[in-house]
Amino acid sequence: MFTKSKPNDNGGMGIPPAPDPKPAAPGPAASPAPAPAPAAPVARAPEPPRPAAAPRSSSLSTLSAGVKYEGNISGAGDLQIEGSLKGDVRVARVTIGEGGSVEGTVHADVLDVRGRVTGAIVAKQVRLYATSRVEGDITQEQLSVEQGAWFQGRCNQAKRDTPGASMLEPPAEKKADAKEKAPA
Repeated sequence: MFTKSKPNDNGGMGIPPAPDPKPAAPGPAASPAPAPAPAAPVARAPEPPRPAAAPRSSSLSTLSAGVKYEGNISGAGDLQIEGSLKGDVRVARVTIGEGGSVEGTVHADVLDVRGRVTGAIVAKQVRLYATSRVEGDITQEQLSVEQGAWFQGRCNQAKRDTPGASMLEPPAEKKADAKEKAPA
């Protein structure tokens, strides 16, 4: 029923008892005491596996949920929108979360919509998930619409003549026309 333990016994947890300190022998021939052996590792409960996260770019910016933003956003990185944005977006990759919304034009190479967009969309790849709600015209090269997605507007398929051209930039002929029309 009861177990007796020795004073140096640590309850059988795999930790060796502490060594007894021994006084060094007097005199010049005393040798240093040997270093104690390292303690055995203590067994720990295994950590629960972490959920697999989608690979993220180091240039990802997030507009947080519950916050309202006003203004235009542009850049070369990735943008995740969880809050409410009133303004135009022009970045390489945009993800609009289920609680996110954009009121303005969205220009991107890749656009994933799980939330709401009110305005025009111009992108190479557009994915409308079941929770999405889009009011506006979509100009794209590829369009994917899940069952349950809501879309009101026109859809125009755009083909790029130049391989590797970005939807973020106007075509070369439009750039040349703009330069000719610019006042000198």
